Amino acid sequence: MIDTLISAIENRQEIKFTYSGSPRVAQPAAVGESSKGSLVLRCYQTQSEHVTPGHEWDLCSISDIEELEITTDTFLVDPPDYKRGDSHLRRIYAQL
Repeated sequence: MIDTLISAIENRQEIKFTYSGSPRVAQPAAVGESSKGSLVLRCYQTQSEHVTPGHEWDLCSISDIEELEITTDTFLVDPPDYKRGDSHLRRIYAQL
């Protein structure tokens, strides 16, 4: 799954997945290890049941991601308020 996420980040492709029982569509921004050593994905959600203004960004535990797919949709511009070097990741494998 890490390789799929890295590929999506490198190619700026949106992803679809299920997380906490909710289907989501997101722009992956970074993947790596959290400060606790868990593998995580930082993403900007464009579609989900719980996305509300101001709650588009999420840090998802990769072990809880299900049904991951790379879509054919791409994004050329970084998601709003994106910053490289995510402070919640102690090790970054890939980032925009």
